[in-house]
Amino acid sequence: MSEQNNSVSGASPGTETGPAPMPSPEFTVATQASYAHTLFLGTDGLRPGWGFAFYVVTFYLLQKLAVSVASSQDLGSSDLWSMALEEFGSLVAAIIPAIILARVEHRPWKAYGLPLRQAFGRLFWVGALWGFAGISLLILALYGLHDFAFGHLVLRGARLARFAIFWAGMFLLVGLFEEFLLRGYTQFTLARGIGFWPAALVLSSAFGLIHLANGGEQWRGLLAAAFIGFFFCLTLRRTGSLWFAVGFHAAWDWGETFFYSVPDSGMVAPGHLLSSKLYGAEWLSGGSVGPEGSVLCFLVVALLWVAFERTHPEVSPPFENRKLPQPEAANSSPVRSQ
Repeated sequence: MSEQNNSVSGASPGTETGPAPMPSPEFTVATQASYAHTLFLGTDGLRPGWGFAFYVVTFYLLQKLAVSVASSQDLGSSDLWSMALEEFGSLVAAIIPAIILARVEHRPWKAYGLPLRQAFGRLFWVGALWGFAGISLLILALYGLHDFAFGHLVLRGARLARFAIFWAGMFLLVGLFEEFLLRGYTQFTLARGIGFWPAALVLSSAFGLIHLANGGEQWRGLLAAAFIGFFFCLTLRRTGSLWFAVGFHAAWDWGETFFYSVPDSGMVAPGHLLSSKLYGAEWLSGGSVGPEGSVLCFLVVALLWVAFERTHPEVSPPFENRKLPQPEAANSSPVRSQ
């Protein structure tokens, strides 16, 4: 029996053997995500709710600072330059938290809808043509119904050129600011949480509500702004970029405020081209709100929606959410032997 055991164990006969020594256990800590990691990070980076909250709070604080700085500057008797400075400060306030979050989330800037290589390229100018055509169609419809009169020129020569350039620059800032604020980082991030179109509906409604700050605004104007914002979301979805919407937004506002010289969301701006007038019932002409308060505005935007939907097939999103490396699941024994 002893010889058999020795044979099995591989020891030669007559050699004393004892129990084989147990290998020294080498423990490794199972890689598990911490509570803080799970709370703030998901499979595609910072959780949308945290990113969205950080963006909104940071933007609000920075914009308050920008408005304060702009209002403290003495830029002459006219407040137009103060308005432009405030708009520029608001744009910067919208961009800074997105830059910070892009680094935190390891995403390229183009993911938020304003790829720099497309800046003021074909999409922007095509959007500008669509925007000017859209407001022109609305004005001509009002003219055909005898609810609008062009009046006469009130600017000429150098003053005409200066104000045309000023308002073009001003509304470029407005387009960049409002489009990026409501359809840039916020749209991208909220869409990660609830989907593209639900996020578009929420942010387009917010776009309409922020027009409450404009004097002379009414509920029809708020709804029209929200509807136009929803159309801009379609252009983002179909082009993967905000540059079309920026061009459209700037050209629509420029045509409405300067070229056709009508109220824009309740504001009649100085330095406009014509002595034009709106007549008739407010539900048709828009009244103090301007053409955006007319029921015809909804019809025009609906026609633009159909035309854009048919001429621009849907493309893939410009950036797929990056999956961050996840900790190895602890599905094996925590005791490993080398």
